Amino acid sequence: MKPSRFAGIQQLGRALMLPIAVLPVAGLLLRLGQPDLLDIAVMAQAGDAIFANLALIFAIGVAVGFARENNGTAGLAGAIGYLVLTAVLKASDAKINMGVLAGITAGLSAGLLYNRCKDIALPSYLAFFGGKRFVPIATGFAMLLAGVLLSLLWPPVQQGIDALGHWLIGAGGLGLFIYGVLNRLLIVTGLHHILNSLTWFVFGSFPDPLVAGKIATGDLNRFFAGDPTAGSFMTGFFPVMMFGLPAACLAIYRAARPENRAAVGGLLLSMGLTAMLTGVTEPVEFSFMFLAPLLYAIHALLTGLSMALMHALDVRLGFTFSAGLFDYLLSFGKGHNGLLLLPVGLAYGLVYYLLFSFFIRRFKLPTMGREEGGAGPAPTVSASGRGSARAQGLLVALGGAANLRSVDACTTRLRLQVADNGAIDAAALRALGARGVIMPAPGSVQVVLGPEADQVADELRALQGQAPQPPAAAMPPPPVPPVPPAELRLDRRAWLLALGGEANVQRIEAVAGTRLRVVLGDAARVDEAALLGLGALGLQSFSPALVHVLLADAAAAHAALLAERAGP
Repeated sequence: MKPSRFAGIQQLGRALMLPIAVLPVAGLLLRLGQPDLLDIAVMAQAGDAIFANLALIFAIGVAVGFARENNGTAGLAGAIGYLVLTAVLKASDAKINMGVLAGITAGLSAGLLYNRCKDIALPSYLAFFGGKRFVPIATGFAMLLAGVLLSLLWPPVQQGIDALGHWLIGAGGLGLFIYGVLNRLLIVTGLHHILNSLTWFVFGSFPDPLVAGKIATGDLNRFFAGDPTAGSFMTGFFPVMMFGLPAACLAIYRAARPENRAAVGGLLLSMGLTAMLTGVTEPVEFSFMFLAPLLYAIHALLTGLSMALMHALDVRLGFTFSAGLFDYLLSFGKGHNGLLLLPVGLAYGLVYYLLFSFFIRRFKLPTMGREEGGAGPAPTVSASGRGSARAQGLLVALGGAANLRSVDACTTRLRLQVADNGAIDAAALRALGARGVIMPAPGSVQVVLGPEADQVADELRALQGQAPQPPAAAMPPPPVPPVPPAELRLDRRAWLLALGGEANVQRIEAVAGTRLRVVLGDAARVDEAALLGLGALGLQSFSPALVHVLLADAAAAHAALLAERAGP
């Protein structure tokens, strides 16, 4: 996949998070207003209003998410585009129902048109309609044409989506197992939001009892509309997030070296509690995703198995944010056999603990706290009120304002477009609280921070706008394109120099097929930029004497080449 196309798909996944963020409030109002709880009709209607207009909310949210600077003009254009598109489709064929896909289509069009047309200049007699005012007009006409085209093309697509949805639902445990495995595997790229949007908001249909003529689509919408068959694509996450991953944190803690447990214990406890209470699991998953890919593969398989198992036990639960304790309590009254989660969850926690403990020790997996020479203090997050100071540090670690082309965020990670991946200081980012640094493609960087990622993105954008531009005379010359990694992998001398010199390298060994574990005299002498230029994907520092170098593959070959004369 080309980097630009990959970045575009990632941007869609991030943009979907803005409208999805309103669902917890909607679910809370809808659930608390039900007769079996507070029995407040106005509260239930307020929550249902959000679900009833979810496609329009997606149109606005996706448009704002795609627009540069998240400008609100794009949101207005997205709303206009959605209204025009649905009106044209209804006039063409009343049976056409695109659901939230209509909103996503209108939002994408509005965001892209904003980026292209926001500075357009019209003749003087039409100047009032130029610039940003032109965007809603252009979006309306674009959706008029799109509506005519989709009225011809969408019916067979709708039949195909319905068939796929019915297959996944009808396939029972097999379909749910496949979905669960893919959901976890796609997290590394951030594309799991695309898959979730289809299952939670598109597949399946059910008449909404609160709104005459309204059809609820998707597993999440159908669950809260009262569909007794809904919830299959959500229920299986509860055992994993509430019990499995917290138990995995305990296993990682117990497997850590005794001298390192105090350093990693607090961080693992906070990550485990976050997963259990809220269902936010990425901080836990990124703690072993790259260090121990085998554990992550086991985690993905266990997630798929949980989806199939809960379906076989006829347990149905739902959530508006994620599968944590809070959502479990709120959705319990609308679910079915919800109490079975407790014994299944406890069993799942035991399975996670035993499997993680066994594989970590049996294969000597380098999970948190198992490094030699001391783990060092856990990364800390600056306290409230010092966010801009932390953001300044992040900006420097990201190569400065000049290196950032765009700054966005989803639920737990910064999504950045940069001029040069080699300018990123991954070690400094981790020291500032990052749980992981991913470079999925040239010019694309993701920094896993946790739930505060969106706030940090706002601070970075503010600092980026304030950063003074250097005068032309002071601009550094453009960087020389690096030699392709394939040619440099055989340059043993260059690798050793990047690691601080041959005398600095005490031991090198391959880990999990994709990492070099390097014991050094002084890790501060490592030149991370040079390593990235030599083909490395990233660098992780565990102590003043230990680093891991992330590679795409062939770690064993690298280790054999570099260890020929390194060390005793």
